[in-house]
Amino acid sequence: MHHADLDFDVTTGVRFHPLEIMLSMLIKFAVILVLGPPLLAVVAFEVVLNATSMFNHGNVRMLHSVDYVLRWFMVTPDMHRVHHSMEDYEANSNFGFNLPWWDLLLGTYRAQPYMGHEGMTIGLRDFRDTKHCVNLRGMLAIPFIGKITGYAITHRTWGKSTESR
Repeated sequence: MHHADLDFDVTTGVRFHPLEIMLSMLIKFAVILVLGPPLLAVVAFEVVLNATSMFNHGNVRMLHSVDYVLRWFMVTPDMHRVHHSMEDYEANSNFGFNLPWWDLLLGTYRAQPYMGHEGMTIGLRDFRDTKHCVNLRGMLAIPFIGKITGYAITHRTWGKSTESR
């Protein structure tokens, strides 16, 4: 559901399948039980997580110089938007939602989409219709449609563009 959105805006940051939300909650509850963090820490984590998701899915443009500096410390909307590209070599990059360092360290950082932000197509190749991208029943069906195949991150063809921060 999250990546089937044909637009990239703040609503994309809260667009998750109920089963994914439940699985995520079970994992978080297990971590809370094992580590026993204070309630305030758990609440603070959730607030930061959700605020960050809203920010980096926001349909905002920053000055290039501001975006350039911020990318060293946090994931910016332009950086994360590349991850929502329909093209596998772009979607399989910029996984971070808060800190950019993991993508930089693990080689999954991509500075810009090959066709630029204006030329990039957002969404999933197999789900371009309103039935699966706008209709709630269709969105909920997405995880149960199609064959199960290998995850496309193993296909890292990067195009011809040169990477720059």
